[in-house]
Amino acid sequence: MWPTQSPVECFARRRERLLTTLTRPCVLGSGIARVRNFEGNRFPFRAESHFLYFVGRHIEEALLCFDGARVTLFAEPPDPDHALWHGPSPSLEQLSISLGLEVRPRSEFVAPADCATLPPSDVESALWLEEMLERPVEAGNLSAVEVDNELAQQVIGLRLVHDEFAIEQMQQAANVTARAHAAGMRATRVGARESLVRAAIEAAMTESGMTPAYTSIVTVAGEVLHHNTSLNVMQAGDLLLVDAGAESVEGWASDVTRTWPVSGRFNGIQAEIYDAVLLAQQVAIAECRAGVRFRDLHRRAGRALVQALVEVGVFKGNVDSLLERGLGSVFFPHGLGHLLGLDVHDMEDLGDLAGYAPGRTRSPDVQERYLRLDRDLEPNMVVTIEPGFYCIPERLKGERFESVRSAIDPQKLELLRQVRGIRIEDDVLVTSGEARVLSAAIPKSRSELETVLDV
Repeated sequence: MWPTQSPVECFARRRERLLTTLTRPCVLGSGIARVRNFEGNRFPFRAESHFLYFVGRHIEEALLCFDGARVTLFAEPPDPDHALWHGPSPSLEQLSISLGLEVRPRSEFVAPADCATLPPSDVESALWLEEMLERPVEAGNLSAVEVDNELAQQVIGLRLVHDEFAIEQMQQAANVTARAHAAGMRATRVGARESLVRAAIEAAMTESGMTPAYTSIVTVAGEVLHHNTSLNVMQAGDLLLVDAGAESVEGWASDVTRTWPVSGRFNGIQAEIYDAVLLAQQVAIAECRAGVRFRDLHRRAGRALVQALVEVGVFKGNVDSLLERGLGSVFFPHGLGHLLGLDVHDMEDLGDLAGYAPGRTRSPDVQERYLRLDRDLEPNMVVTIEPGFYCIPERLKGERFESVRSAIDPQKLELLRQVRGIRIEDDVLVTSGEARVLSAAIPKSRSELETVLDV
């Protein structure tokens, strides 16, 4: 099914909601296309997410101005020369009708006095916005401007909890991601390069009218958390970790990871570790509901993982004692998940303002320092749940590892080299009851994966 877009009323409603919270004018910039290696060769333009949330269209060098009770989009009129190379563009009048929004030439823009903004993440767009607003704008930095911090909190308040149109867009992205992962599983075979699988995944996204939401991770080196090249040859006995998600036409993301055996079957140690990771994820998803603190979910998943690894003989000792010693973080070093929305790590351009509730900060504890989210969950939040197990050589040596080595079965430790990395990740919609897994259509149990890979 070809992806659909949200109705004009959806964006009008979002703009009205922001207007009711504002105490001063604000301007949101769409950003500029980034040059790849010379002026005429640019990366595909993708508008800034805060702009997209209120407009839903990728319009380069546009300014969305909230001033009093009035909302105006300032954009460049179509350039006749542009049509020669890129095809016709809508007039400003046509754009106004299609967006349900007053649209005026950007040449008429005058920055409101004392206006707030949200800084773009790249330097070029920040410099452009600084020129437009005639005030300092520093890429990715809110800290120096109090009015921008106030606006950030207001926008976070809107974007943390998704409306029905955003959820529909994320479900569409998850559906396309399911097709993409299925294509990747079908393309997996011993002796081929990882790039063959990645190409199949991204081709399925393109065929469905979407793009990757982030740089796809398709690798047998699953112990490297963000392994962005796909050049290895897949060998019998390898596990292939695939972290790939589609982005909808309005910019909404999916973020899903699956790990499957290249030869079609998990071996003994791989099966034990995979089931332990899956159990940890199932525990977290079962308890993911409104009112639960996400940090507590992280701890429960970590405990479930350690308990399962004790039961299969990888770890030795009492679970509480092992957790106190930080053993779990040796193999599960990252946080359980993060916010998901228009950004794959939603609103992390604002630092920890979105991920951490007021009064909460990152813990220095080795088991929680990389936790990206510490809020009490609310209905219609969307989060990822993604426990993992990684046999990272650099973490299996040194003073810290020696302090916990006695709790690891030495024979099992040697076998873990056959695992390298396993991550299982889903996109989860929070409700007041049982969570809704947007990516539930993608096979996840060992039997499901082995059945698909056997076809």
